[in-house]
Amino acid sequence: MKRSIFNEDHDAFRAMIREFIAKEVTPHFDQWERDNVVDREVFRKLGALGVMGFGIPEEHGGSGDTEYKYAVIISEECARAAVALGHYGVSTGIVLPYLLNLANEEQKARWFPGIASGDIMLCVAMTEPGTGSDLAGIRTTARLSDDGTHYVLNGAKTFITGARNSELCLVAARTSAATTENRRQGLSLLVVPTDSEGFAYGRKLEKIGLRSSDTNELSFTDVEVPVANLLGEEGKGFSYLGQNLARERLQIGAVAAANAVAAIDFTREYTRQREVFGTPVASFQNTKFVLAECATEVEALQAMVDKAIELEDANELTPVDAAKVKLFGTEVAGRVIDKCLQLHGGYGYMLEYPIARLYADTRVNRIYGGTSEVMKTIIAKDLGL
Repeated sequence: MKRSIFNEDHDAFRAMIREFIAKEVTPHFDQWERDNVVDREVFRKLGALGVMGFGIPEEHGGSGDTEYKYAVIISEECARAAVALGHYGVSTGIVLPYLLNLANEEQKARWFPGIASGDIMLCVAMTEPGTGSDLAGIRTTARLSDDGTHYVLNGAKTFITGARNSELCLVAARTSAATTENRRQGLSLLVVPTDSEGFAYGRKLEKIGLRSSDTNELSFTDVEVPVANLLGEEGKGFSYLGQNLARERLQIGAVAAANAVAAIDFTREYTRQREVFGTPVASFQNTKFVLAECATEVEALQAMVDKAIELEDANELTPVDAAKVKLFGTEVAGRVIDKCLQLHGGYGYMLEYPIARLYADTRVNRIYGGTSEVMKTIIAKDLGL
């Protein structure tokens, strides 16, 4: 079915991003995968294109109010080219919205120009050992100094994406103790420079997928964070963390859809060229039926994602909508990419073929941003169950 959410401006932007990826990303991507990090200069080049500052006011070097569709186009073009931009999506799509919504004027003037130019990349530190989806269980503490000028940050985080390639880290910490009645009380958000004394990188965690971005353990030992780096109001961190979850989950669902579309394209091309018993794999009825099933399921997913994108641009996407998109999108992508890998046979297990990377990269989509089980809980609660 013909998609109807993009216009000529979007098409021109897509062409620009496609050209950028072909020139600046594809030739280097295999090395980035081996190094587990994207060349830092790429983000500055993306900043020059104006795609690091979606939503940042023009007076601070950004592109102003920008449709979410442009971010989706970048994800789709990366999937099409079988590449990734490290933690670009985390910095621009997950962390930046917190700053857009909560930063005061002084903070905007201090941080936004560098973010828009690509000189400042962002990561977020929420998860702790033993504390994943249960953010109320966060134990990292930030104690206000006696003179009231700074917080003293202590604790540890894990599964932090892009920390080694970022200048600022959004840290969720306890500025006061939780109560028996309200475990969510007392959480605050601090913006911490990654070169702060006492800010330390632990193990670089080895993942089965998403290997062009680093994932780390972090520790904080008496890190002094100026009170001017408190984001929003003290003690309201838990409610703030929930405000951007709908966008984050939509992004995961949209990426999953893009990867599933790409998987079908890669598999269609491969099965046309690969011969078994002197016959192209694409000529077998099983291949045709499997790809027909995949294409139909992905088209249903794409329609759902496109509707959610329009709702997001209209500020009407609800947390339940986003949970449905993430649940359906990631589960469909998992099934489709698995079937596509099977049609590649043994070569599907080899990293030289893009289907292998898609298979590994897509698996985590059912875990981060809230597991599929958490999404089902949200949806069931909306049903009154």
